[in-house]
Amino acid sequence: TGSLMKVYSGAAFAATKTQATIIPVHISGAKHSYFSRLKGVFKRQLFPQLQMTIFPPTSIAINEDLPVRERRDDAKDKMYQLMLNMLVEDREKMSLYEMLLNARKTFGKSKMLYEDGIGAGLTYNGLVKKSVALAHLLSKQNYSQRVGLLLPNSNAGVITFYALQYQGKVPAMLNYTAGIRAIKAGLTACQTDTIITSRQFIEKADLSGVLAELSEYKIIYLEDLRQLLTFTDKLSVFYKSLLPYRYLAKQNADDEAVVLFTSGSEGLPKGVVHSHSSVMTNVAQIQATYDITPKDKFMMCLPMFHIFGLTTGTLLPVAAGAEAFLYANPLHYRAIPEVVYDRGCTVLFSTSTFLKGYARFADPYDFHCLRYVIAGAEKLSDEVVKTYYDKFGLRIMEGYGATETAPVIAVASPMAFQRSSVGRVLPNITTHLEPVEGIDAGKHPIGRLVVAADSVMLGYLRAENPGVIEHSPVIDGKRSYDTGDIVEIDDKGFVYIKGRAKRFAKIAGEMVSLDSVEKLAIATSNDCHHAVINIPDEKKG
Repeated sequence: TGSLMKVYSGAAFAATKTQATIIPVHISGAKHSYFSRLKGVFKRQLFPQLQMTIFPPTSIAINEDLPVRERRDDAKDKMYQLMLNMLVEDREKMSLYEMLLNARKTFGKSKMLYEDGIGAGLTYNGLVKKSVALAHLLSKQNYSQRVGLLLPNSNAGVITFYALQYQGKVPAMLNYTAGIRAIKAGLTACQTDTIITSRQFIEKADLSGVLAELSEYKIIYLEDLRQLLTFTDKLSVFYKSLLPYRYLAKQNADDEAVVLFTSGSEGLPKGVVHSHSSVMTNVAQIQATYDITPKDKFMMCLPMFHIFGLTTGTLLPVAAGAEAFLYANPLHYRAIPEVVYDRGCTVLFSTSTFLKGYARFADPYDFHCLRYVIAGAEKLSDEVVKTYYDKFGLRIMEGYGATETAPVIAVASPMAFQRSSVGRVLPNITTHLEPVEGIDAGKHPIGRLVVAADSVMLGYLRAENPGVIEHSPVIDGKRSYDTGDIVEIDDKGFVYIKGRAKRFAKIAGEMVSLDSVEKLAIATSNDCHHAVINIPDEKKG
């Protein structure tokens, strides 16, 4: 079927009752067979390449003290998790550009991939040809291994991103809304000497003042490169595009792939270095959780300089054979619902704030094609949940993650949904709950969340130590990340965010949530603005 189907409890329960050994087997490629039930969804082949992966024998253990119905459900959930893990573990490790070439072979050269409403759409073949051409022109320039990328969501932005991947360079995704101080700190941390951008974008975004303050860096304009294309270059590009694998830079899946930047709320922004494997692992985890198919169309209005937009809106469509409409500004609350309606978009990744804005101006029919609305990056408000259900008949899936984890850690899905929870932890992510003094576990475990997974970043780059990666700590052979969030995980694996560790005050040995105090103040006197801060006290702490 191309994705995980509903899991029935009978087989799992029988396996646990008989203490049978389970041998997980994953068969990939069968969805392209003429015997597949997905006619019209995946490209069919007379002799598709099938691959069978047999995993080590395992078993499912359940709590015998549970009532029979709960034991059946517990067995089903554990079988489902076993199958999810199998899908992610069986992924083929490759670079981002190899993933593009592999997807082109799988879904077809002429399959439409990106549109931006400015120029012609990009097919898989078009993206390969244009990225190879741009990589050829960039190869004549002399610049550092890490390169600043200052471009919006657009075909040009995607082409440039993949052109750098083709060369084996590492794009540093600059947040052009962050201000000159943050941009310079990011460039210093990456130890880059070059920025790639577009004159048209600089003019439209009114960034000429920002660029004037970056005069010490080499600025490469895409429009200028186009004018340098000679007849000899065209012949060379034509030959390279026929044999892209031959001239593709040799890269390991664990090599650096991209650098993104934290918000800088704790000082200067840090560069978050992700490998090809860490980003592609998160893509595989999302694909295992949702049935994204080549029939889907993404509305991609989250910026590429954030990992949320890069992974879910830029790379996921390529891997899944889906189409994406690239929109540069997520704040266009009137225009975006119109685009969703006009293009028949079926998948929308966004934030609670943006979703609230779209709902204000959207017609009830604008979102009739949407299959998935997935919110992340901030807490999903109850008001937005109610509005989307009442006005559009849509159930929003809330997710949770961090730039350091590429980004998704947990997300709700149609198979695993619990109101007020951010869903279950994605497959192949190990969680550790570190005890927090003053917070005692009740019915369910609670603590500061530390995750270990292949999707965790390689490490940080800091402006104080330019170019040197501060590697992530390793737990049980996998990179780990301390989220700093206090979370509760129930018996079924659903995650509930209680707040940031830094958003708790320790009073007389007890941990008090500042968020809860703030909400109480607002409920008591909602005609005023309230803020809660943590101030040391000699007697109470």
